[in-house]
Amino acid sequence: MWLEFLMVAAGLVILIFAGDALVKGAVNLALRLGIPALVVSLTVVAFGTSAPELLVSVQAMLGGAPGLALGNVVGSNTANVLLVLGIPALIAAMRTGGCDVRRDYLLMMAATVLFIALCLTGTLRWWHGVILLSALAITLVVTFRSSRGEDVQVEGVEPGLPGTRLAIYLGLGLVGLPLGANLLVSGATEIARTFGVSETVIGLTLVAVGTSLPELATTVMAAIRRHADVALGNVIGSNLFNLLAIMGIAVLFGPVPINGTFLTVDLPVMLGASLLLVPVVFFGRDITRIGGAALTTLYAAYLLVALS
Repeated sequence: MWLEFLMVAAGLVILIFAGDALVKGAVNLALRLGIPALVVSLTVVAFGTSAPELLVSVQAMLGGAPGLALGNVVGSNTANVLLVLGIPALIAAMRTGGCDVRRDYLLMMAATVLFIALCLTGTLRWWHGVILLSALAITLVVTFRSSRGEDVQVEGVEPGLPGTRLAIYLGLGLVGLPLGANLLVSGATEIARTFGVSETVIGLTLVAVGTSLPELATTVMAAIRRHADVALGNVIGSNLFNLLAIMGIAVLFGPVPINGTFLTVDLPVMLGASLLLVPVVFFGRDITRIGGAALTTLYAAYLLVALS
């Protein structure tokens, strides 16, 4: 049993470092090729930071564990709101009065409603993936048009990065991501079998929390530095890409059945967690330490229900 947990831990560590290396390599390569910073931010960075979740979901589909892929995405979205925003708020209250993420939040909610509607069909198939990826393309176009002229800061930029180091970054990312995903999925699947729980539950809990760790680290630093806009933008962007890009690509590799509990518990919890951000996004309510404690407590309660 300890071997399986070690595989999961090793897989997560490799995914985090490989994902970071891939983002740095891809961003610097794109900018070197003359691609505009806004395009790089919306595509290369967005896809790169979601690469760990994507590889885990694809590996789960190829390994015959579609529930793991589904649980990973939905569980990550729930964890992003309740845990990734809750824990940083416990450290430093997040002042959100000056944040304007309404457009991105509305796009995220539209993606959430679309995803839930598709799940109500009972099984996600390849044509559902086409719909999700089409929605992603529309989202990127809308965001690009409304963001033109803005001063865009791209993360991962290293001016004057030598070609050798750039190649090393890309190599580490391309090799490390599938390796880490394979270790994580294999270990998580064995843990599910040992404890007699479904792969979906393991995806909703263990895998979802693990793949949300990079977002948590980024959001903690943003909260400490009083950059609430970065923290909110990070969570909203991650949730949007999880639903449209990751699940959109994952279901191209095979059907994903949706069970009754998932429809009646996990999807409503994801939707409810997203709606909790309405006062923050539209009315500028701060996420205080009390609010952070409430979010974290809600997530702990959800974990207990999911594992029971």
